[in-house]
Amino acid sequence: MLEISNLRLPLDAGLPQGESLVRKAVAKALGVDASKIGGLRLSKRSVDARKKNDVHFVASYVLEYEGSPEEEAAVAERGCRPPAAVKVHKPYAGYEPPRIEARPDLRPVVVGTGPAGLFAAWALAKAGARPLVVERGGCVEDRLRSVARFNEGGALDPESNIQFGEGGAGTFSDGKLTTNIKNPRCKDVLHIFAAAGAPEEILWQAKPHIGTDLLVGVVRRMREDIIEAGGEVRFDTRLESMRFSDGALASVAIKAAGAATCEEVRTDRLVLACGHSARDTFEAVRDAGLLMERKPFSVGVRIEHPQKLIDKAQYGKAASHPALGAADYKLAVHLEDGRGVYTFCMCPGGEVVCAASEEGGVCVNGMSRFARDGVNANSAVLVGVDESDLEGDDVLAGVDLQRAMERAAFRAAGSTYAAPAQYVDDFLAGRSSEAPREGAVAPSYARGVAWCDLRGVLPEFVSRSLASALPLLDRRLRGFSTADAVMTGVETRSSSPVRIVRDKASMQALSAASGLSGTGVFPCGEGAGYAGGIMSAAVDGLRVAEAVIASMNESPSLEF
Repeated sequence: MLEISNLRLPLDAGLPQGESLVRKAVAKALGVDASKIGGLRLSKRSVDARKKNDVHFVASYVLEYEGSPEEEAAVAERGCRPPAAVKVHKPYAGYEPPRIEARPDLRPVVVGTGPAGLFAAWALAKAGARPLVVERGGCVEDRLRSVARFNEGGALDPESNIQFGEGGAGTFSDGKLTTNIKNPRCKDVLHIFAAAGAPEEILWQAKPHIGTDLLVGVVRRMREDIIEAGGEVRFDTRLESMRFSDGALASVAIKAAGAATCEEVRTDRLVLACGHSARDTFEAVRDAGLLMERKPFSVGVRIEHPQKLIDKAQYGKAASHPALGAADYKLAVHLEDGRGVYTFCMCPGGEVVCAASEEGGVCVNGMSRFARDGVNANSAVLVGVDESDLEGDDVLAGVDLQRAMERAAFRAAGSTYAAPAQYVDDFLAGRSSEAPREGAVAPSYARGVAWCDLRGVLPEFVSRSLASALPLLDRRLRGFSTADAVMTGVETRSSSPVRIVRDKASMQALSAASGLSGTGVFPCGEGAGYAGGIMSAAVDGLRVAEAVIASMNESPSLEF
């Protein structure tokens, strides 16, 4: 098997009938007869749209060469016509967690079933650790119903919503699997997702995504895998407190919804994958004496454009080609005062969603389905928050800022769960938007919007930074600051404002009093401050599971 990479292909090669074009391009690059090429499997493909008059694919393929082994080796050694390159293909070996050498008396507890907790629990279960997994929200089936009720005007369920419940906040997103980290476990995460029912395309897309509609089934299948491997999953159950003995975890108190009292569970290993919105859990961690610190985070708004505008801006005349999906973007600027403003979690063909998890507060997020076939595109436009923006010295001061913005948004929308919104030209001019405009972007937020002046909702430094950044972002993407684009507020949950400090070697939380590790608590994922999206959180889940297994193997108590 050979693998050819950096192969330039016309857009028509991406159509169902385009395989002949692929074979022709592969044969030409390799300098061989097309009849020598057997099976072809796409392993990576991206769109090169740097020149709008020459939009094309750049792809990699694994191929069967139907010559002798000597001929195949000669082709690999000779190479191929630049810029393409060829090498002998190494098949994916699969992911196996480390083996548990001796079963411990106490099973580990995993708190949270976002991507970090889900992958940590999956790996622990596959290794035979029999984890107990607790999730404050509902299973994904119940969660879908509670989110739908809220979107339709029902009461907010503070325990099961877009932030809380099986799958975490990422379940109601675009399901993006892109990341800036260069960890080899990224490939493992993609294959684990695919084995759980995610589309096979995620294995070759340059910017893979699953979509909210398909993530639901994937998350459910991973839960079933955990249970089949000996784990236990409890929904509607939250972590209340932790008890330590001589600096090491001795038990946790958990409480099921509707229960009068807590249940004490003896354990010496806790994976804390609580997510970035579990503010009461942050308080419990602080009160338990574990070391926490403030970390940088960002806040801002969602901005919506017509998807066709984004397609045209990115692909030019090729925008209508059927092999191209909805275009995306990723933008950033640095202002003269040193503050950064950037787009985040861009959702092609998606919608702005109701992301509140506390009564009396409004916050928004974005999501897309796998097809990305909605009329609007949306993205967060975020402003960096640094230490000087926070009041006092409480480690949870960032949470206070988030909460203040969400409550201001709630008031601006008439103390309902509608969201405050404003047209871009009105925002830049410093005037309130009064009513919807004919022909303008129609906001997709399910609970409706209240037209207003967002400067009355956002902190002054955020408004000032957005006003400075929008014209600059427009230079990077034509039409980004078009007058009729809609800004909806507030986006406050892009990342955690705190970090639960952990030892780099053992990955265990440090004691605030002694600064020592060995606590038995393993902070994990985005909420703990160690990830920034589905992929990096899932990778951190695998890493933490491996650290838990290593700690078990260092102090076994019961031989198999």
